[in-house]
Amino acid sequence: MRTTGIRNPFHEGERAAQERAGAGDVAARVGSFIRDFLPEQHRDFHTNLPFLVVSAADARGRTWVTLLEGPEGFVTSPDPRHLGITTTLQADDPLVAAFNEGSDIGVVGIELATRRRNRFSGHVRPSGDGYVIDIRQTFGNCPQHIRERAVAQVETTPGVALRSNALNEHQIARIIAADTLFIGSGHPKADGAARGYDASHRGGVPGFVHAPSPKRLLIPDYAGNNFFNTIGNILSDPRVGLLFIDFETGGLLHVTGRATIDWSPKGAHDPDAWRMIAVDIEAVIDRPGAVSLRWTKMDHVSRRLRIAKKIRESDAITSFYLTPADGRPLDPFEAGQHLPIEVQIPGHRGISRRSYSLSGPPQERRFYRISVKRENKGLVSRFLHDDLQEGSLIEAKKPSGEFVVPCSDCPLVLVSAGVGLTPMLSAIWANVDQQERDVWYVHGARNGAADAMRKEVAGLIEASPRLREKLFYSQPGADERLGEDYDAKGRITAESLLALGAGPDARYMLCGPAAFLSGLQRDLEAAGIPPTSILYETFGPEGQSST
Repeated sequence: MRTTGIRNPFHEGERAAQERAGAGDVAARVGSFIRDFLPEQHRDFHTNLPFLVVSAADARGRTWVTLLEGPEGFVTSPDPRHLGITTTLQADDPLVAAFNEGSDIGVVGIELATRRRNRFSGHVRPSGDGYVIDIRQTFGNCPQHIRERAVAQVETTPGVALRSNALNEHQIARIIAADTLFIGSGHPKADGAARGYDASHRGGVPGFVHAPSPKRLLIPDYAGNNFFNTIGNILSDPRVGLLFIDFETGGLLHVTGRATIDWSPKGAHDPDAWRMIAVDIEAVIDRPGAVSLRWTKMDHVSRRLRIAKKIRESDAITSFYLTPADGRPLDPFEAGQHLPIEVQIPGHRGISRRSYSLSGPPQERRFYRISVKRENKGLVSRFLHDDLQEGSLIEAKKPSGEFVVPCSDCPLVLVSAGVGLTPMLSAIWANVDQQERDVWYVHGARNGAADAMRKEVAGLIEASPRLREKLFYSQPGADERLGEDYDAKGRITAESLLALGAGPDARYMLCGPAAFLSGLQRDLEAAGIPPTSILYETFGPEGQSST
């Protein structure tokens, strides 16, 4: 199924926020990632979740956020444009009337244990023993700022809801201790598919939300995907909702109010904030034991790794070879997966978390390798490049991610630009001895100085007769020769990929900047490649992977 055409998926508020932040033409770069249906991967994801987080408005027009839960399989997807929800909202839920009467909603599905999340908007209406959601817009999110938690369901008896127009001391203490919140916003009067609501996850170290008074909250806005859905909605309609979950007791703290944006938060409580969202509170609903879900932190699953080698691969990319500090075997991984790491940076509050694609052989058990691009504004990438040395220790979780080779013997076209080569290199390693499939590696770089790991790739290609390569340089150096140092001048296009002749059964794996991927994906689909045959992973701030 192809999108019916969301030409510019952003309304005027979002576009104004993007322009104010200097993000450029976001729609041109990433518009094709925003669809009017759920891709198969997102359908599978949402239908396996134990809960969804939803935003909408009540009868007075106030925006709220709530959590929907149900028995196993309570979310179904009869087709790519609809989700079924088998659940009942409690009478004290601030959105019960909106659901029963039908309403525009925004939804984020999130799996805290794996740090995966996807968002969509649509219209909910009653149906049978639950509700049906008509899908309007969908897109994926990167895993940054998500604190891993495992979830379980227990028997529970909800307590009595407490309503007020300001926070009490106990509620403020819970908010200050929180490392997770959900924010809802909307533009119910926007034209077309951009109309409606959005639900978004925000995370940080405990204390990242500041409460200067019982009637006001300050929420830092960190570097993100540059969509500016929340901030763009606030510029158009200041009404917002917040949800704080008590992960140990299942309590839900709902807050509604009006927000403003501080674009230059000098002297803010969080020095890492790029902007600050100030919320003036209008109403609070505190619902103890509202849901039957309980979450536990997964801090115990991290392990300490030592930087055994640090190798400069290009003018901006360095590889880090990581070995187990405790001597125990490393957990296996699949080509394309990423490694979640944690570092304590001097002078910064709390732990900084990032995910970097594994670039080494998946069959290697002695070390992990991540190859990281140094970003001028990248807090963690600069720390890795500039401060950590061989022998330094970092914390890491198990490798994870869904961007993996989708089949065992189908033709495979690996396409990357810049640091997007990292998961592709791992996939090449995984297929170097492959005798059953043809693999093409197509990579774009500025020139040879920016083309990381050139010798390693060339050696792998030479070692396997079923691996082929095509190298694009957009600005080749004066001494670099076409046909010897690189294969084509310019940028990778869908036409050049189709000219490889990989055939109708081929799978295309794309990795790189969002602008690069968006155009390729759109043009491949326009040429008749099914969306299910195209897998992609973008890189957000600090080179983090996102799908």
